[in-house]
Amino acid sequence: MQIYEIPRNYKGESRILYVFSTKALAYTGIGALIGGIFYLLFSVLGLSMIGMIFVVAFGIIGFVIGTFKMPDSKRFKLTEKTGGEAIDDVIKRWIKFKKGKNKIYVYLKEDTKDEQ
Repeated sequence: MQIYEIPRNYKGESRILYVFSTKALAYTGIGALIGGIFYLLFSVLGLSMIGMIFVVAFGIIGFVIGTFKMPDSKRFKLTEKTGGEAIDDVIKRWIKFKKGKNKIYVYLKEDTKDEQ
């Protein structure tokens, strides 16, 4: 009898603190750094608590971008086309598209059904 190993998707299996994958930790850190800029600005004005709220909020936004996938829903055009893909991949593609000032031309095929 032969043994056949089924290929597995190892992407995201390296977990840090059980919640963070490597990618999610990086995005959370980047979000917290962006929030840290707001913290510095608000701490100069004497509102350091509001600055900390920005750090936490941007950290959570970074975690969501690095962890979750786009929902697969037919309700919105965006989720219909990108459903099931990672949010960061969708954002990267959008930035590349806008940076290149590209245009997309869509040719639709019309269904010609003979009604009897």
